[in-house]
Amino acid sequence: MALTIISLMKQVPLPSEMRMGDDGLMDRTKAKSIINIDCSYGLEAGLQIKNDNPDAKLIVCSMGPPSFIASLKTALSMGYDEAYLLSDRKLGGSDTYATGLAIATMLKHLGYAKGLNEDFVIVAGRQTSDGDTAHVPSQVAENMKIPQGTFIETADLVDGKIHAKRIIEGGYQMISLPLPCAMSFTPTGVDPRRPKLSGAIKANKSEITIFNIDDIGLSDEFIGLGTPGESGSPTIVSKVATIKSDRAPAKMASGSNENEIISSFLQDFESGKNTLQESVKKAKKAKVREEGLRVIDFRNGAKGIITWAEVVQGKISRPSLELLTPANTLAEELGNDTKVTTLLIGKDIGDLAKDLVAYGADEVIVVDDERLEEYRILPFSEIFAQVIKKYNYEIALFAATTAGRELAPRIGVKTDSGVTADCTELLIGEHVHRNKATKEKVVYAPILESRRPTYGESKLATIIGFVCPQISTARAGTFAVPTKDDSREGKISTFKPKLDKSEFVSDIIETVIGEGGMQGLFEADIIVSGGRGTTSDGMQMVKDLAEALKDQGLKAEWACSRVMVDEGVAEYARQIGQTGKTVRPKVYIAIGISGAVQHVAGMKESETIVSINHNAKETIFQNSDFGIVGEYQDIVPELIEKVKNGFTFGLDTNN
Repeated sequence: MALTIISLMKQVPLPSEMRMGDDGLMDRTKAKSIINIDCSYGLEAGLQIKNDNPDAKLIVCSMGPPSFIASLKTALSMGYDEAYLLSDRKLGGSDTYATGLAIATMLKHLGYAKGLNEDFVIVAGRQTSDGDTAHVPSQVAENMKIPQGTFIETADLVDGKIHAKRIIEGGYQMISLPLPCAMSFTPTGVDPRRPKLSGAIKANKSEITIFNIDDIGLSDEFIGLGTPGESGSPTIVSKVATIKSDRAPAKMASGSNENEIISSFLQDFESGKNTLQESVKKAKKAKVREEGLRVIDFRNGAKGIITWAEVVQGKISRPSLELLTPANTLAEELGNDTKVTTLLIGKDIGDLAKDLVAYGADEVIVVDDERLEEYRILPFSEIFAQVIKKYNYEIALFAATTAGRELAPRIGVKTDSGVTADCTELLIGEHVHRNKATKEKVVYAPILESRRPTYGESKLATIIGFVCPQISTARAGTFAVPTKDDSREGKISTFKPKLDKSEFVSDIIETVIGEGGMQGLFEADIIVSGGRGTTSDGMQMVKDLAEALKDQGLKAEWACSRVMVDEGVAEYARQIGQTGKTVRPKVYIAIGISGAVQHVAGMKESETIVSINHNAKETIFQNSDFGIVGEYQDIVPELIEKVKNGFTFGLDTNN
């Protein structure tokens, strides 16, 4: 039968107009909305597949309020044949678990489910700008029981299979996916086309099919705003706080030409950065639990913390080691001999188990299988689900890498658990809840509080869940790697999963890892990062400055803002920011970067920040210690000469 291409699309508020209500939910009432940027690339990817398969049918689906019809009409004007909207007030407040379940249920209602004769492929954006979780495509795929590929750049249908280029840390993979399958696309593929006038006229005459949850046979048990111990989404936003910068105003270099400006900067740097004036701080009062409240332990016997050790080129990835820091802290807070277990999957990886114990794991479960030499979403998620169901862990932690961000949500669906993405803080707390019917106030404790920056990094949301395991992914670079102690003792055991051949229907054709990239950025003492203002020479002077610093004996790397990846100037592995890497070098040099909150999120923990921009009003200077106003082509060559003559930004060259 003919191929059907299903595009999942979401309409989002303009980033500049995002507002969050006191309840932690997005207030869209006054915000202008557009098609989510990543989703527009998913729409175009569907059209590209249609180009080579002219008999294919294109449909677009969305979930949201009636206002989403405008974006569905745009998709129709681009060339899509049919549009469907799932709209019901009962869906309001749904987390990603509930969203994935609802969308999958709608698709099944439309007749798309594994086992039917009709071939179909689901395309979507990597993530949405208002949530930035990247969870929903994985959750839809798991609910549909079909293979998936995330962080896809390009895809083609070849001999009945999808051949796709998948972006990974430090490089890319070429993968093969059978039909039916789901893919989510990065905004680095083929640019979305503009609708033609004829398409717009056709779209205006087209009808949008609107469903409610009763139409598609969806129960309200797991959707909508979660209610502890009752119904709704498995996770809720418990509180929201405004993120405030604690960096003192930058010292701005002065001068009438580049020589004077750089000389002024060197003098400023030598005298040290500004510091905030000490103020009398009110001591935080410890929370006192109201007397007489009933305490509910919702864990139902679940105990212990499990993490995943991602293996890349025969080594445990740094973000996976970072996980052991919060994991052990949480274990201490939980007490009662709570243990930290790490799951290690791969081929001939037994020796790595000892390293994990040395870094802080109390137990390492090893799954050694020659078929698992490289990470593969289907068998890895199935193995993890089997281990969780056998040992009943209360918390599961993953690094928010490209693999972790697709693995955790798929496991969440398998275990009926909610997932919190991209966390920068994890701690054990409690939640007070008043039952609307009985008016009884109770305490849920102990509970994992997962805190993540959201809505343009302006807010810090605390997410909690009432289903174990409580699953969270931690932003890479946020937590320090534990000190290795080879004298530590721990338990090393093996696990033999039951894997069906259906778990291996997807193939890795090729894996290409470039030089530098993720690991180098995490280990660098100084990072030179370029933004839109460095496009004139393709960031060459940014790279030259990093190279000059290396020649002085420093651990230096170059990086970039998201726009440089989107425009194809740099690879994703070097992107700093909310959707890239979080780094904390001793010195971060931002060149030609405007200072969008999404980028600042990835570099604000740097010890010292130096910014260079031609516009003195750019917000990057509000997040810097030292500022240089001037043209990229004039300032950077002068700075490179100073470095070649021995200026090292105060860093020791004896590595």
